[in-house]
Amino acid sequence: MKRLLTTAAFCVAAAAASAQTTLILGEAGPNRGARAEALQSFVDDVEARTDGEVAIDVQWGGALFKANAAAGSIADGVADLGTIVGVYFPQEMVGYGIADLPLRNADAWVGMRATDDLMRNSDAIQASLADQNLVYLGTFTTSAVNIGCKDAAIRSTDDIEGLKVRGVGAYGDTFKDFGANMVPMSIYDAYQGLDTGLLDCSQGYSYAVAALKQQEVITSYTLLDWGQVGALGIFMNKDSYDALSPDVQTALGEAGVAMADKLGELITADNEAAIQTMKDAGVEVIELDAAERDKMVEQGAQYVDAWVEQAGMAGLDGAALLEEYRGLLDKYAQERDDQGYPWTR
Repeated sequence: MKRLLTTAAFCVAAAAASAQTTLILGEAGPNRGARAEALQSFVDDVEARTDGEVAIDVQWGGALFKANAAAGSIADGVADLGTIVGVYFPQEMVGYGIADLPLRNADAWVGMRATDDLMRNSDAIQASLADQNLVYLGTFTTSAVNIGCKDAAIRSTDDIEGLKVRGVGAYGDTFKDFGANMVPMSIYDAYQGLDTGLLDCSQGYSYAVAALKQQEVITSYTLLDWGQVGALGIFMNKDSYDALSPDVQTALGEAGVAMADKLGELITADNEAAIQTMKDAGVEVIELDAAERDKMVEQGAQYVDAWVEQAGMAGLDGAALLEEYRGLLDKYAQERDDQGYPWTR
């Protein structure tokens, strides 16, 4: 009898093991840093929410596809799901591109939750993604765009003219409008550019300054309180998604929302620590005057208008989406003000 019971238990365990679904996730970035930690929390959360029914195998460092091939690779089933960076797919991800606009949107958590809410609940955006065989699951952010300079300081928009600047998207275009000489260079090369004088300033993100040790070569760092680059997140092959049970689909969505909260906690702490690292290194940290910030927002409005037009050409009501997004930014900013961040409640 004991042997029969043992055999039966083994068969049940084997059946349970064979019932587990393993999904392959492609990620172009390395397995380190706040975003990687948030992604791993998503993976662990999905497994926990499905009681082990679903496991996710992450292929890090572009092992399956590079960032500029992610959308097509996921749609074609090279991976079941993976990270897509919107800037690489301006037409396909035009709806998602709203998170990259130079709006008054500098809070990482507020921006992520507003973007997540829009992407998850806009029928038009979901339909556009479905046409590409994609489903949205969750969002990341690079956090607020700020700027570090060597032997220069930006205290007003007048200080921008004539500076050699490495810029980011519409934020870089706006600096160009204020007279900056834009230099095409990756954030990873900015240290050398600043050190050698090829650059006067580099737009970027606080945690990245510390991670890339740019505090060694910059003398000032201006907090712009402007906007962020937030069109990067996890998407899934629609065929793979549709093959899952409704309970698993719900678990994936809930884990995607929780991932934004986790990254918000991590990146907020990393940014605060990075500011302190800069101060300790003797870098002057400048908070841009609100009136000067508003000049940047006003100048950048043309790029917001251009996005509205681009969205319309893609069959989306860009003006309506922008109005909804602004409302969501206000909603989550109010929630933060009333209740604090989720990790402090």
